[in-house]
Amino acid sequence: MQKLQTLDYLVFLFYFIIVAGYGYWIYNKKKSAQTSTKDFFLAEGSLTWWAIGASLIASNISAEQMIGMSGNGFSMGLGISTYEWMAAATLIIVAVFFMPIYLKNNISTMPQFLSQRYNKTVSLIMAIFWLLLYIMVNLTSILYLGALAVSGISGLDFYTCMVFLAVFAIIITIGGMKVIGFTDVIQVFFLVIGGLAATYLAVTLVSEKYGMEGLATGFKLMTQNHDDHFHMIYPKGNPNYMSLPGLTVLFGGMWIVNLNYWGCNQYITQRALGADLNTARNGLLFAAFLKLLMPVIVTLPGIAAYALYQKGMFQQEMLGADGTFNQDRAYPVLLNLLPVGLKGLSFAALTAAVVASLAGKANSISTIFTLDVFRPYFAKDMSEKKLVVIGRIVIVISMILAIVISPFMGIEKKGGFQFIQEMTGLLSPGIFATFIMGFFWKKTNSAGAFFAIVGGFLIALSMHNNWLPGADWTTVPFLDRMGWVFVICVAVMFVLGLALPSENKGLEIDTAMFKTSKSFAIGATIVILTIVFLYTYFW
Repeated sequence: MQKLQTLDYLVFLFYFIIVAGYGYWIYNKKKSAQTSTKDFFLAEGSLTWWAIGASLIASNISAEQMIGMSGNGFSMGLGISTYEWMAAATLIIVAVFFMPIYLKNNISTMPQFLSQRYNKTVSLIMAIFWLLLYIMVNLTSILYLGALAVSGISGLDFYTCMVFLAVFAIIITIGGMKVIGFTDVIQVFFLVIGGLAATYLAVTLVSEKYGMEGLATGFKLMTQNHDDHFHMIYPKGNPNYMSLPGLTVLFGGMWIVNLNYWGCNQYITQRALGADLNTARNGLLFAAFLKLLMPVIVTLPGIAAYALYQKGMFQQEMLGADGTFNQDRAYPVLLNLLPVGLKGLSFAALTAAVVASLAGKANSISTIFTLDVFRPYFAKDMSEKKLVVIGRIVIVISMILAIVISPFMGIEKKGGFQFIQEMTGLLSPGIFATFIMGFFWKKTNSAGAFFAIVGGFLIALSMHNNWLPGADWTTVPFLDRMGWVFVICVAVMFVLGLALPSENKGLEIDTAMFKTSKSFAIGATIVILTIVFLYTYFW
């Protein structure tokens, strides 16, 4: 297969210059304000609704989706899209119920919420957990999978690609959230256009392999010949049931995954915390609409690659370095089939997804460390300007750590996307229990929060390694295990809330906060009805 040609590199160079140049322009334009930590970390009052929505998607869609989810599309089919479509519904819930609470109580970081609602101990423990998770799992996997894909497409050395992606992300990140937010709009443009182009070519290629032509024909052939790849709900006995266990994706652990990710995650909420409520809500709604589109970009190419593989194409290319089959090679292999020029555009889309996510994750690491660990415990009197410098240093250090650590994390064994979900799932139930109980039950106390965060993690880890007695937990899908951990955390928090005094750190909540505008309500209804249709049609 051909690697990138001169025209491809020119297209990619155009993308690089546009993003880096625009980011530099934004940085210089706002330079005078960069001495403020709120401006640097949150871009306070600067991001528009479309910038917030685009930034949310650019930061969310990365190598684990473009590579990992396409790989899962290859192996299990459309069902993996439940992470995307259920996320669209989750964004509506976060916009209506979570965001008003954060903004009404002037929350800048998630550890700050825990400190304000519980105490500093709970906040510090969670800040450390988040830093470890973001660096050891998210940043490393995004960088590793991104470099794997870029190397596979360009033919460049793997470590050269890793360093390039890290440096590119640092260039964007050190400009602060303003630069990230507005450059993400460009990143999403390249991601969507390049991603749709790759999908179009892949699906039409399927029709050509059957002696026909056309996008609709290719899609029809895929659904007819590979019907097992076009179902959203997997019954028991299905080989993919352990990954997506039946109705759990609609009524169980999938909600914990999404509500924790989209509503209790610094990496995500940071984009909206500096805006007013209407702007934040509209940004989240825009992101929900984009989420509905994402499976076309990240899952359908994987299914198309499977259809082509079944017709005898790229049998060798799907093998990893050790000679064994690797589903995560589906997307890079597919991109190599694209014509010159278009391949460069798709390559730019993939790079945009990786770099935007790296930048967003590094900024969140920097925010939590600087504002929730360094400032309160080591530099209470440090000036805003010096804190911003510390934030920039942390960005560079975290990226270096990711480069060093990532080859040793075993990311390829399970598939990148599944690896991230299962590792994050060790913390998600306890974190979500801590937040949701803190939001809506005033008797929730710090003892309960401490149990949910630390105890929930230990219980989830015990289940993951099958140490916990009572069942063979290796036979229980990880989404169901998350559900059990969540129930245990809530039950213990409820008992401790009744048995021990609360710090009475209730949040300022007014039911009028949850009222939305008519335009938001119409948009949210369209999103929900679309999701209902998709699940009904592809049941």
